[in-house]
Amino acid sequence: MGFRACVKKGDYFMKRECGMLLPVASLPSKYGIGAFSREAYEFVDKLAKAGQQYWQILPLGPTGYGDSPYQSFSAFAGNPYYIDLEQLIEKGLLTKKECDEVDFGDDERNIHYEKIYQNRFPLLKTAFQRWQNKNSRLGKDGIRLFLKNALAPETYDYCFYMAIKNDFAGKSWEKWDEDIRLRDELALKQYEKRLEEEICFYGFQQYLFEGQWKRLKAYANKKGVRIIGDIPIYVAFDSADSWAHPELFQFDEDRHPIAVAGCPPDAFSATGQLWGNPLYRWDYHRETGYAWWMKRMEYCFRLYDVVRVDHFRGFDEYWSIPAGHKTAKYGSWKKGPGLGFFLELKKHFGDPEIIAEDLGFLTPSVKKLVKDTGYPGMKVLEFAFDDTQDSDYLTHKYTENSVVYTGTHDNDTLQGWYAKLDKPLRQFALDYLGSHRTPQGEVHWDFIRLALRSVAKLAVIPVQDYLGLGSWARINEPSTLGKNWKWRMKSDDLTDDLIKKCRMMAHWYGRGRHEEETL
Repeated sequence: MGFRACVKKGDYFMKRECGMLLPVASLPSKYGIGAFSREAYEFVDKLAKAGQQYWQILPLGPTGYGDSPYQSFSAFAGNPYYIDLEQLIEKGLLTKKECDEVDFGDDERNIHYEKIYQNRFPLLKTAFQRWQNKNSRLGKDGIRLFLKNALAPETYDYCFYMAIKNDFAGKSWEKWDEDIRLRDELALKQYEKRLEEEICFYGFQQYLFEGQWKRLKAYANKKGVRIIGDIPIYVAFDSADSWAHPELFQFDEDRHPIAVAGCPPDAFSATGQLWGNPLYRWDYHRETGYAWWMKRMEYCFRLYDVVRVDHFRGFDEYWSIPAGHKTAKYGSWKKGPGLGFFLELKKHFGDPEIIAEDLGFLTPSVKKLVKDTGYPGMKVLEFAFDDTQDSDYLTHKYTENSVVYTGTHDNDTLQGWYAKLDKPLRQFALDYLGSHRTPQGEVHWDFIRLALRSVAKLAVIPVQDYLGLGSWARINEPSTLGKNWKWRMKSDDLTDDLIKKCRMMAHWYGRGRHEEETL
């Protein structure tokens, strides 16, 4: 029996439904960056009132260079930036005065990562010391064992990694002393003993993160809102994952990468994209029954209700760039794990609720893999209006087993994208919409309607598109540094009138919350 006959084919979207895309970092909050704070609960309430069943977020891992959630220090840890300080005030671990006096940046619209990095950790360290004092009856060994037992082993690896990283002034593990870089047993014991306090500090952060997120997710689920999370296919080189488990990656005997990840040259980049992530030794993963990946997916399904698998085509074929090259130009395609990986996933999780990020140029073998898994793929309206006027992203070509977006975190906002369309493409878009008289300032509603009335079972719209914001509200522009991941929503952006309009549109196009009262 073929695999497709064994899966649900994405039919966990049994009804026509809808949701909004908003990174946790983009939530309004009092202390510089979105968090699991009162404002997050209020956003859930607004989603429910707007007739939405899903909240899609970006990866929740601790961010590294460039502040990208797709370059995390661990695949098994949470970002301490999201810990709600007001909950720590309520528990007596911090005072309101201590938090209010810290400079987190005063821009309601933009995250100031440098200030948050410099000032949030001292506050968390103060909270940790007070938490230790409150639990002093356990003793240092008791506290250490409590935190270690409260976390997954891979999360503890992250805590250990960050303690060592800080000991080496923030350097990546490739620049550590050789004994600890290569994980000599004696060195591991010595560092673990000497850095015990710092390891516990990071364990405390993860303990807070997991508890606060668990409560927020439970609240959302109780309100009828499910969480769509995001799992990057690759891990960062500067991560606990690559240091603690070098056997998983294409490293030489000295733990240096043999090849790294990226994308080949295309119409957008003549030299391709050099991501630099370590590539997997898929033969080793296959021999172990993909054990590490199963742990990773288990961690994700504890955090999220549905998991969007980023760069899905990498499971079919991946672009391998010899280490040391300055561009992605001279890479080559290599075979990924293919269907076998997803068969193993099915053994562990039954019918996992997964969305396949199948964007970009797709070969027949990638399309077949998506079809064989039965997972819904993605459709992005901003990709639909090209010179061919025959794009697969035009809504009349959709199947029910798909998820439609006006744009993703990597796209411009609808208003920003539309303003940049050349005249022929803009005319084609208007002709396709059947909307020639809409002022440009309102045209985002026409595209939102197009998505919501499509046959796709699930429609997800970025909050910025509902707000009709321009390019300045874009989350990320791929292959650029210094201006991404910063946009923040203001607390009064989602007005009662806007929520009512979202709810009515969800109702009009059969995506409303069926169990609730009539509009």
